[in-house]
Formats: sequence, C-alpha cells, structure tokens
Amino acid sequence: MNEHSEPPAASAGQGLGPGAVKALARDPQPGRVPAPRGGLLRAVGQDLLTLERDPLPKMSRPRWLNRLPHVAVGYVALFFGFLTTEQMGDHYHVTGGPPLVAALLTGASIMLAMFRPLAGWWLGLLAGGLSAWLIHANVGAGQTWPWTGGGLIAFAPVLLLVALRVPPRVTVAVVGVPVVLTGLAEVFWKPEHGQSSVLVALLLYGFAGLLGYALRATRLARGQLVEQETLTEEERAQRTLLEERNRIARELHDVVAHHMSVISIQAQVAPHLVDNPSEELKENLAGIRENALDALTELRRVLGVLRSEQPDDPANPHHPQPTLAELDGLVDNVRSAGLAITTEIAGIRRPLAPGVELTAYRIVQEALSNCLRHAPGSRVEVGIAYGPRELHLCIANSAPTRSAAPSHGTGHGLLGMRERAGMLGGELAAGPRPGGGYEVSAVLPMDPGTKKSEEEA
Repeated sequence: MNEHSEPPAASAGQGLGPGAVKALARDPQPGRVPAPRGGLLRAVGQDLLTLERDPLPKMSRPRWLNRLPHVAVGYVALFFGFLTTEQMGDHYHVTGGPPLVAALLTGASIMLAMFRPLAGWWLGLLAGGLSAWLIHANVGAGQTWPWTGGGLIAFAPVLLLVALRVPPRVTVAVVGVPVVLTGLAEVFWKPEHGQSSVLVALLLYGFAGLLGYALRATRLARGQLVEQETLTEEERAQRTLLEERNRIARELHDVVAHHMSVISIQAQVAPHLVDNPSEELKENLAGIRENALDALTELRRVLGVLRSEQPDDPANPHHPQPTLAELDGLVDNVRSAGLAITTEIAGIRRPLAPGVELTAYRIVQEALSNCLRHAPGSRVEVGIAYGPRELHLCIANSAPTRSAAPSHGTGHGLLGMRERAGMLGGELAAGPRPGGGYEVSAVLPMDPGTKKSEEEA
C-alpha cells in the first residue's frame, strides 16, 4: 500500500468501544480534541494568576500629553490613600499604624495596576480585606462593611485599569470575585449595625468593568483598522507592481515574438538562397525553424494570457512597439498639451536593442506624463546621451506655474520606470531639484546581455 493512501473507511471504527463510537457520532471531526470540563474555569484561574508586566499605553497624540494617564492615575492613588486614612480615623475611630498600612496598600494597588494590572487587583483585594478586618469591631449604625466608603470607590479604578488590558472573560472574573466576596462576608461576618454594600459594589464595579471592556474593544478595533490600512497599502503597492510587470511582459512579448518569427522565416528561406544545399544544411536549418516555432508557441502560450483584449491597447500585436525614433512625435503631442519642452541629443544616434529602445521610450513618455499631471505650466528639458556602452536619459522640469489638479488613486509611473530600468540592469533616480521642480534620470546599458555576462563573470 502506498504510504500516502488512506486506510479503508471500515477500519476507522475498529478497536473503538460503544462510548467512543457515540462520541464520534456527536463529533464528526475526530481530530478535534474536545475541551475538558472545567477547562474555562481553569483557564480563567490561570489568567488571574498571571502577574506579568503590561504597562498602561501612552497617549499617541498630542505627544506632550502622552504621560497624562499616568499622572492622573498617580493623583487618584494619592487621593484615595489619604481618604482611606481619614475615613478609618474619623468614621471608624481606628488609628495608628494598621490604618496607615491599609492606606498605603490602597494607593499602591492603583499605582501597581498601571504596570501589572492583575497584581494590582490582588493587592487591592488584600487592602480591602485588611480594612474590613480593622473596622469590623467599630462599625456603627449606617456605616458600610466590609468596604469603607472610600475603599469601595478606590477599588473601581483598579478594576478599570485591569479591564483595559485583559480579555472579556477575565474582566468578568475580576468584577465578579470582589462582589461575591463582599456578599459572602456580609452573610457570615456582617456586624450587627453594619450597612450592606454588595448592591453598590455590584453596580459600581459592573460599570467599571463595562467601561474598561468598551475602551479596550475600541482601542483594539482602532489598532486593527490601522493594521488593515497598512496591509491595504502594501497590497495596493504589490498589485501596482504586478500590473506594471504585466504591462512590461506584454510589450516584451511583442518584441521577442517578432524576432522569433523573423528567425523562423529566415531559416525557411535560407536553403533557397544557396545553390545545391547539402542535406546536413537543410536539416540544420529545418531544426532551427522548428525550434523557433516551438519557442514562439510556448512564448505565446505563457505570455499570451497577459495580453490585453482591448484593441486600442499599445500592447496589442497590431500596434508596433515604439522606439526612440518616434520621440519627436511624443514631444510634439505633449507640447501641444501646454508644456514648453526642449530636447537635446548628444552622441552618435544609432539603433539599439529592441528592449532598450522600448524602455527608453516608455521612461521618457511616463516622465512627460508626470510633468503634465503634477507640474502644469513648467518648462521641461529632455536630454538623451548615447555613450559608448550606456544610454543616458534625463527629464527635468522647473517649478509649476499653477496648481496641479488633484490626483486620483496611486499612480505607478515611477515604479514602472524603475522596473523597466532594473529589468535591463540599468539604474533610475528621481527626486526634487534644488531650485524647484523635479528630475528623472536613467542609465541603460546598450547591450543588456553583455552587461549581465560581465556581472556574472
């Protein structure tokens, strides 16, 4: 049996007892492990014991107020620390060192919750328990227990700080535990004259938990939105890159297909140009023609799917690809649109490889289009220099004389120009000029194949 083949379906139930078969009937996905009973409670318990550091986020803007939440929480901690000492002394007549310890724990729990939320929550429970024990014997008529009035409110900021940074299930736990403990304390140890505080605790702490949950959800949604916008920008840039590469592939398809067709025709005609050609020559030429036709067929099969079905598209096979010989017509068209253009050609003008001709023409065309869109009324200089081994292009414009119309979408002219230059092993640079305006310059090898061979060597 092949190691990748599946066992017969009947063998899937072999060795399974009745209970296992029933479980499979309830769960059609045997690979999924069902959660054990009490798993949620165990997970919540583990979360409550997680005392790791989780600092309170800074305000993103304005920058000079990024520490405002920390200052506000510090003030609240100081205020409730003093309030705890005053209430225990004035209302419950408990003085000395123990009330001071309870006050310090109350303030420290709020401060600690800024950096370690669950640690601050546990410390707040400890402070509440200590306060309840200290005032138990001194509770008078109308006085709350187990919480003091200040202690009841002081624990709410702790819950808010915790709910801002923990999952909803943990928020439910940190709100429910103090309410349940308050109710149990009142049932079993409530002083004779003490006033119940469980209902107030339920309402106050429930509101703090809901507020923290809402703020946390808003913050997470805003972060996801920013992340999604970033991903959208990256996807748009990637899509633009692919579109431009498809466009280049369509154009180069025409160039290569033309040459392959010429090779095929020349190989077919060559035997008729020679008197008494040998059979070996005929076989070699027939092989050349056959290979050229096969390559042309494969080329059209692979790259033909990139071809536009629009009859007016420049990549259509009925439209020959432009070269630098048509530069004057391009400049005249742009000049008629309102730009003052001057051209200068240096060196000996000569035919180049088809890919270089097409790339140079497209770079000049795209640069002039950018001048029309972004620099209306400017003066444009187009320079072409034929060097011994490289072709130099420079398209520079002065500062625009009037404001440009708003541009819709993300143009990919510069991206396309860089792709074309890089495809040939050339370089392209673009950027603002010191005196205003913009400049695009490119260096293209005269013979890309030779340059590539030299770089590999």
